[in-house]
Amino acid sequence: MGKRGISRQVNKYVMAGVPTCVLFYLCTECFSSLDETVEHPLQFIPLAYRKQFFFMFLFLTLVLFAVFRVLDQPLRTDAAPNGIVSFELAGNTLTARAITDSWKQLSLLLSATGQPNPDIVNVAYVFAAFGLGLDYLFMPIYALALGFATLLVTQKHAGWLHSLAVVAAYGAFTAALFDALENYALFQILLGRGESSYPEIAAFCATIKFSLLIFGILIVLLGWLLPGKAK
Repeated sequence: MGKRGISRQVNKYVMAGVPTCVLFYLCTECFSSLDETVEHPLQFIPLAYRKQFFFMFLFLTLVLFAVFRVLDQPLRTDAAPNGIVSFELAGNTLTARAITDSWKQLSLLLSATGQPNPDIVNVAYVFAAFGLGLDYLFMPIYALALGFATLLVTQKHAGWLHSLAVVAAYGAFTAALFDALENYALFQILLGRGESSYPEIAAFCATIKFSLLIFGILIVLLGWLLPGKAK
């Protein structure tokens, strides 16, 4: 991978990380003086079951994440060094087409003639489509895992961290909604409609999704590391 390709990938992750930092700063400023009248979306869950639900959804999240790692292996090419994540953050028609073309090339390598063969399954396309479909099951699971993690933070902390944990919980479920929209756009690209605005839509939704999830994880880490305060 050339220097230009590496630089492009770095810029993508920087662009995905910058909104997270900005979001964290703005939320800290806006919610530092906020009282605790806004309830956590999972507040109705009895205290006795919260940890059990958290560990259950965390376990399911890790299992599905391991499955996605396996599904991602055929998707890693020179055009998509990070597999499906590269596809999500393509951001434009040319990059998206280069990625899908690299996946098509994998099936051509299996053909004795070097030409498309309907009898040869495009493994990369199948894995990508299956992964996008499975992701719809993954969305509520990771959202609930992060939601219950932030719920435990609200039990431990008062003040600004309690308020940010509530915001992060709503952000986790919002991230799942953006994830669903992103996957729809990616499906359209796989169906050959990449010449439209779908690559831009997918990249926008992916950036928001990753930003909200990273924000939530940071809040949970802060909640676990910082000493609790009496409410």
